[in-house]
Amino acid sequence: MDLAVITFKQVFVLFLLMFAGVVCTRAGVVHPGDKRAFSDLLLNLVVPAMVVNSYLTEYNPSTGHNLLRAFGWSLLVLLAGFAITFFLIRNVRGEQLSIRRFACIFSNAAYMGFPLIESLFGAEGLLYASAYVTMFNLLLWTIGAAMVSGETRRREIAASILRTPVLYAVVAGLIIYFLRIPVPEIIQKPLGLIGAMNTPLSMFITGMLIASSRLGRVIRNRLLWGVMALRMLVIPAVCIALFAVLGFRGMVGEVVLLLEACPCAAITSVFAVRYHHDEEFAAGLVVVSTLISIVTLPLCAMLLATVL
Repeated sequence: MDLAVITFKQVFVLFLLMFAGVVCTRAGVVHPGDKRAFSDLLLNLVVPAMVVNSYLTEYNPSTGHNLLRAFGWSLLVLLAGFAITFFLIRNVRGEQLSIRRFACIFSNAAYMGFPLIESLFGAEGLLYASAYVTMFNLLLWTIGAAMVSGETRRREIAASILRTPVLYAVVAGLIIYFLRIPVPEIIQKPLGLIGAMNTPLSMFITGMLIASSRLGRVIRNRLLWGVMALRMLVIPAVCIALFAVLGFRGMVGEVVLLLEACPCAAITSVFAVRYHHDEEFAAGLVVVSTLISIVTLPLCAMLLATVL
């Protein structure tokens, strides 16, 4: 119950930060088109800095073992999301099919998840979160990108992976952590300051997205609510049940499952624009699932505290 209460408080704080993005966009302080530049800044600088900074901690054999466990458990829940989605959304045709599947499978782990995990579990939690994001990005830029784009050429897929800064940050962090490489404070300090921008900036961008969306039209689309049920309820519930059956417990399990329970990935709308899908529908998936998460994430945390 304590985890659920803390989660609710942290999600509420995140929504206040989102509200700042909504207000600034509506007031003309920033413009909807600016969110692309902010997103590039977040993904290419802020998140990598935060990931590397999370590894700048004293090596602990127990934590190192848990980190390896986090990689395996993260892959498990992501593959479970794939299996559930393709089982429940099959024999269906239509231009929105690939976006629906993509939104169900991939959560908003970087934007929504990292700030939440940092607030709940601190630096150690971010270590395990980085493992999830590593597996997430490998699947996102291979199967996920191919699903939305129709691109199946290995060279293009490999190029997409190599253009993902977070993966380089994880590799650098793992080398620093496991080889116990000392990093001088003059480098740690700016890394920490830049990484600290993650929470306010990511929520501000989400607020900009909400401000520029036509929610009234979007919420009347019944296909959207099918995705909401699958992404926000079915997949997290099945994954929690799977962990309970397998006996996966502790902070690692809680981190991985909370990240998997996050709303639809913000990159869903970016991919919709890039590959000529329904942009408004994709943005609606991100916005509505984010709004719903203020209820579902605390419920997920309560279930975790009860079951695990």
